[in-house]
Amino acid sequence: MVILDGKALSAKIKEEVRVEVAEFVKNEQITPGLAVVLVGSDPASATYVNSKHKSCEAAGIYSEVHTKDETTTQEELLALIENMNNNPKLDGILVQLPLPKHIDTRTILEAINPLKDVDGFHPCNVGKMVSNLDSFLPATPFGVMRMFEEYGIELSGKNAVVIGSSDIVGKPMASLLINAKATVTVCNSRTKDLKAHTKDADIVVIAVGVPHLLKADMIKDGAVVIDVGINRLDTGKLTGDADFEDCKDKCSFITPVPGGVGPMTIGMLLKNTLKAAKLRDKRESK
Repeated sequence: MVILDGKALSAKIKEEVRVEVAEFVKNEQITPGLAVVLVGSDPASATYVNSKHKSCEAAGIYSEVHTKDETTTQEELLALIENMNNNPKLDGILVQLPLPKHIDTRTILEAINPLKDVDGFHPCNVGKMVSNLDSFLPATPFGVMRMFEEYGIELSGKNAVVIGSSDIVGKPMASLLINAKATVTVCNSRTKDLKAHTKDADIVVIAVGVPHLLKADMIKDGAVVIDVGINRLDTGKLTGDADFEDCKDKCSFITPVPGGVGPMTIGMLLKNTLKAAKLRDKRESK
């Protein structure tokens, strides 16, 4: 069994981006820029936004953080996005989710210029991803695909089960696996007899936010388990959607929580921001 070390791989990716950014700045005289918007005071979101800001600075990427209080209106947020769309210093715009209930998430995401949509959530980028065209990929599934590549995990012809059908992880993950020629089944909270779908899968990706849902008796010998879930138990301990201790001896590869998929997300966001900076000419010609 091999533990997929997302922390080490993320550090490698961040260093790759740092080197690429330095070369890009030297050759093009352009410093990539990312703006992150945080609405409200969710502690987990605030921690994540701060981590993104620090990672940008370490990679040589210009970073802005816009913190808005819980009472910010949808119109005010849309006006801020419009300003950022028109700001030539900003190549990427990321609105931290979830948003307060009085703000329509879809309206906000659709307001972002698709060429600055480094989260990969705009319908234009989603459509291109599904069609296997060049686009910005959502950072978490993008990170999982990089893990498969780094560890030489073959996807073509393999049976893959994605547990969870969210727009952020489940749906894009399924699309990327389909594009890689895997045979994909997507399960959700209404799926009957989950084990019947997972027990013959070569690859299981789980992202539902239910601690220890995936057990050893639900997977076959040699399965690859990618655990995207992160849950805080009453004890304060972080754990995944897969029961790591129960499953690990049955797997060929497995991600730990923490230290697996989580660290990959920011690394791939930085790659998307650099990619967006390289599209400045295309963006400004529109």
